[in-house]
Amino acid sequence: MPLPIDLREHIEQLRLRMQSLRNFLHVDRVQQSLVKAEEEMASPTFWNNPSTAQEFIEKLQQERSSIAGFCSLNERLDDMLVLAELLESEPETSAEVEHHLEEMRKDCDRLLQEMDTLEIASFLNQPHDRCNAFLMIHAGAGGTESCDWADMLLRMYQRWCERRGFDVEVQEIQAGEEAGFSRVSLRIVGTYAYGYAKAERGVHRLVRISPFDANKRRHTSFCSVDVVAEIEDDTEVEIREEDLRIDTYRSSGKGGQHVNKTESAIRITHLPTGIVVTCQNERSQFKNKALAMKTLRSRLYERLEDEKRSAMEKFYGEKGEIGWGYQIRSYVLQPYQMVKDLRTGFETSNVSGVMDGDLDGFIAAWLRAGCPRARQ
Repeated sequence: MPLPIDLREHIEQLRLRMQSLRNFLHVDRVQQSLVKAEEEMASPTFWNNPSTAQEFIEKLQQERSSIAGFCSLNERLDDMLVLAELLESEPETSAEVEHHLEEMRKDCDRLLQEMDTLEIASFLNQPHDRCNAFLMIHAGAGGTESCDWADMLLRMYQRWCERRGFDVEVQEIQAGEEAGFSRVSLRIVGTYAYGYAKAERGVHRLVRISPFDANKRRHTSFCSVDVVAEIEDDTEVEIREEDLRIDTYRSSGKGGQHVNKTESAIRITHLPTGIVVTCQNERSQFKNKALAMKTLRSRLYERLEDEKRSAMEKFYGEKGEIGWGYQIRSYVLQPYQMVKDLRTGFETSNVSGVMDGDLDGFIAAWLRAGCPRARQ
């Protein structure tokens, strides 16, 4: 019994996509490297230098993990091809055969989706992509409207973190005069948190009928989003005590008998650069200071990297001003519904899904457009 034409085409598409992914990830080259590495490990002198041997093993494990996902998907595709041959050998269609065909269609869809996920993950190969991230939201042009927009973005990113399995902590939050927030700082904890979140750096524009306007007029609001990696404490960033101004104050917002009655919140100003970081989410002033210093170290590192490349646009200039002409993404709620990324052209009319944290399509499009390997 020949397979249905649509299913045959779907399987052929998967086979070609798997071969493309094999070439994209350099699987054959990595496998050859693993064979040579295992031969070196079998040498009787391998453990003569324990520290070097340990570094070698860690590198070997990284290479194995880089192709482990591909190997798993490839095995599943091989099993599917074997099943397809068995079904084609059946003399006639039966209820059992129809069941297998339907399951195969579902497996094809799952495999294609997992191939996309694996390909996107392979773009995250920069030095700090695996790190946690600090994400800052600043309300811009639009007054109360922008503060409310900052509140909406806060919820959007919190929901996105939940979808991806990241933990999110509110480090600092500054309420707006009438509604929302003028500034919010988040710490996102999870593997590749920075690699994915860095796609959100820039100015975000909202167009809607204002809930604060009695005449129900359409308003445009802006917020900027900045993202930096949480770098390790041993990274070479010089921070001198005399360059810091450290202020303590009482935490604002929700709190118990302790939080709002003691000066546990910390504000650190780096005088040479003017960078200001704050932290107030911990009960302990010591813990808040440690986390604020980690944030400062991360932001100074990003600044130093920008200066080395003589391109301050990558992390700060790319955002420009928080207003007209600098947005990277537009969220239109009226007169129609559309979210469009102006860098990649990716768009969707599912505004409610986006505001509920469905950002992976935008992030994937940005990673594909910005990755040299993706353009080859």
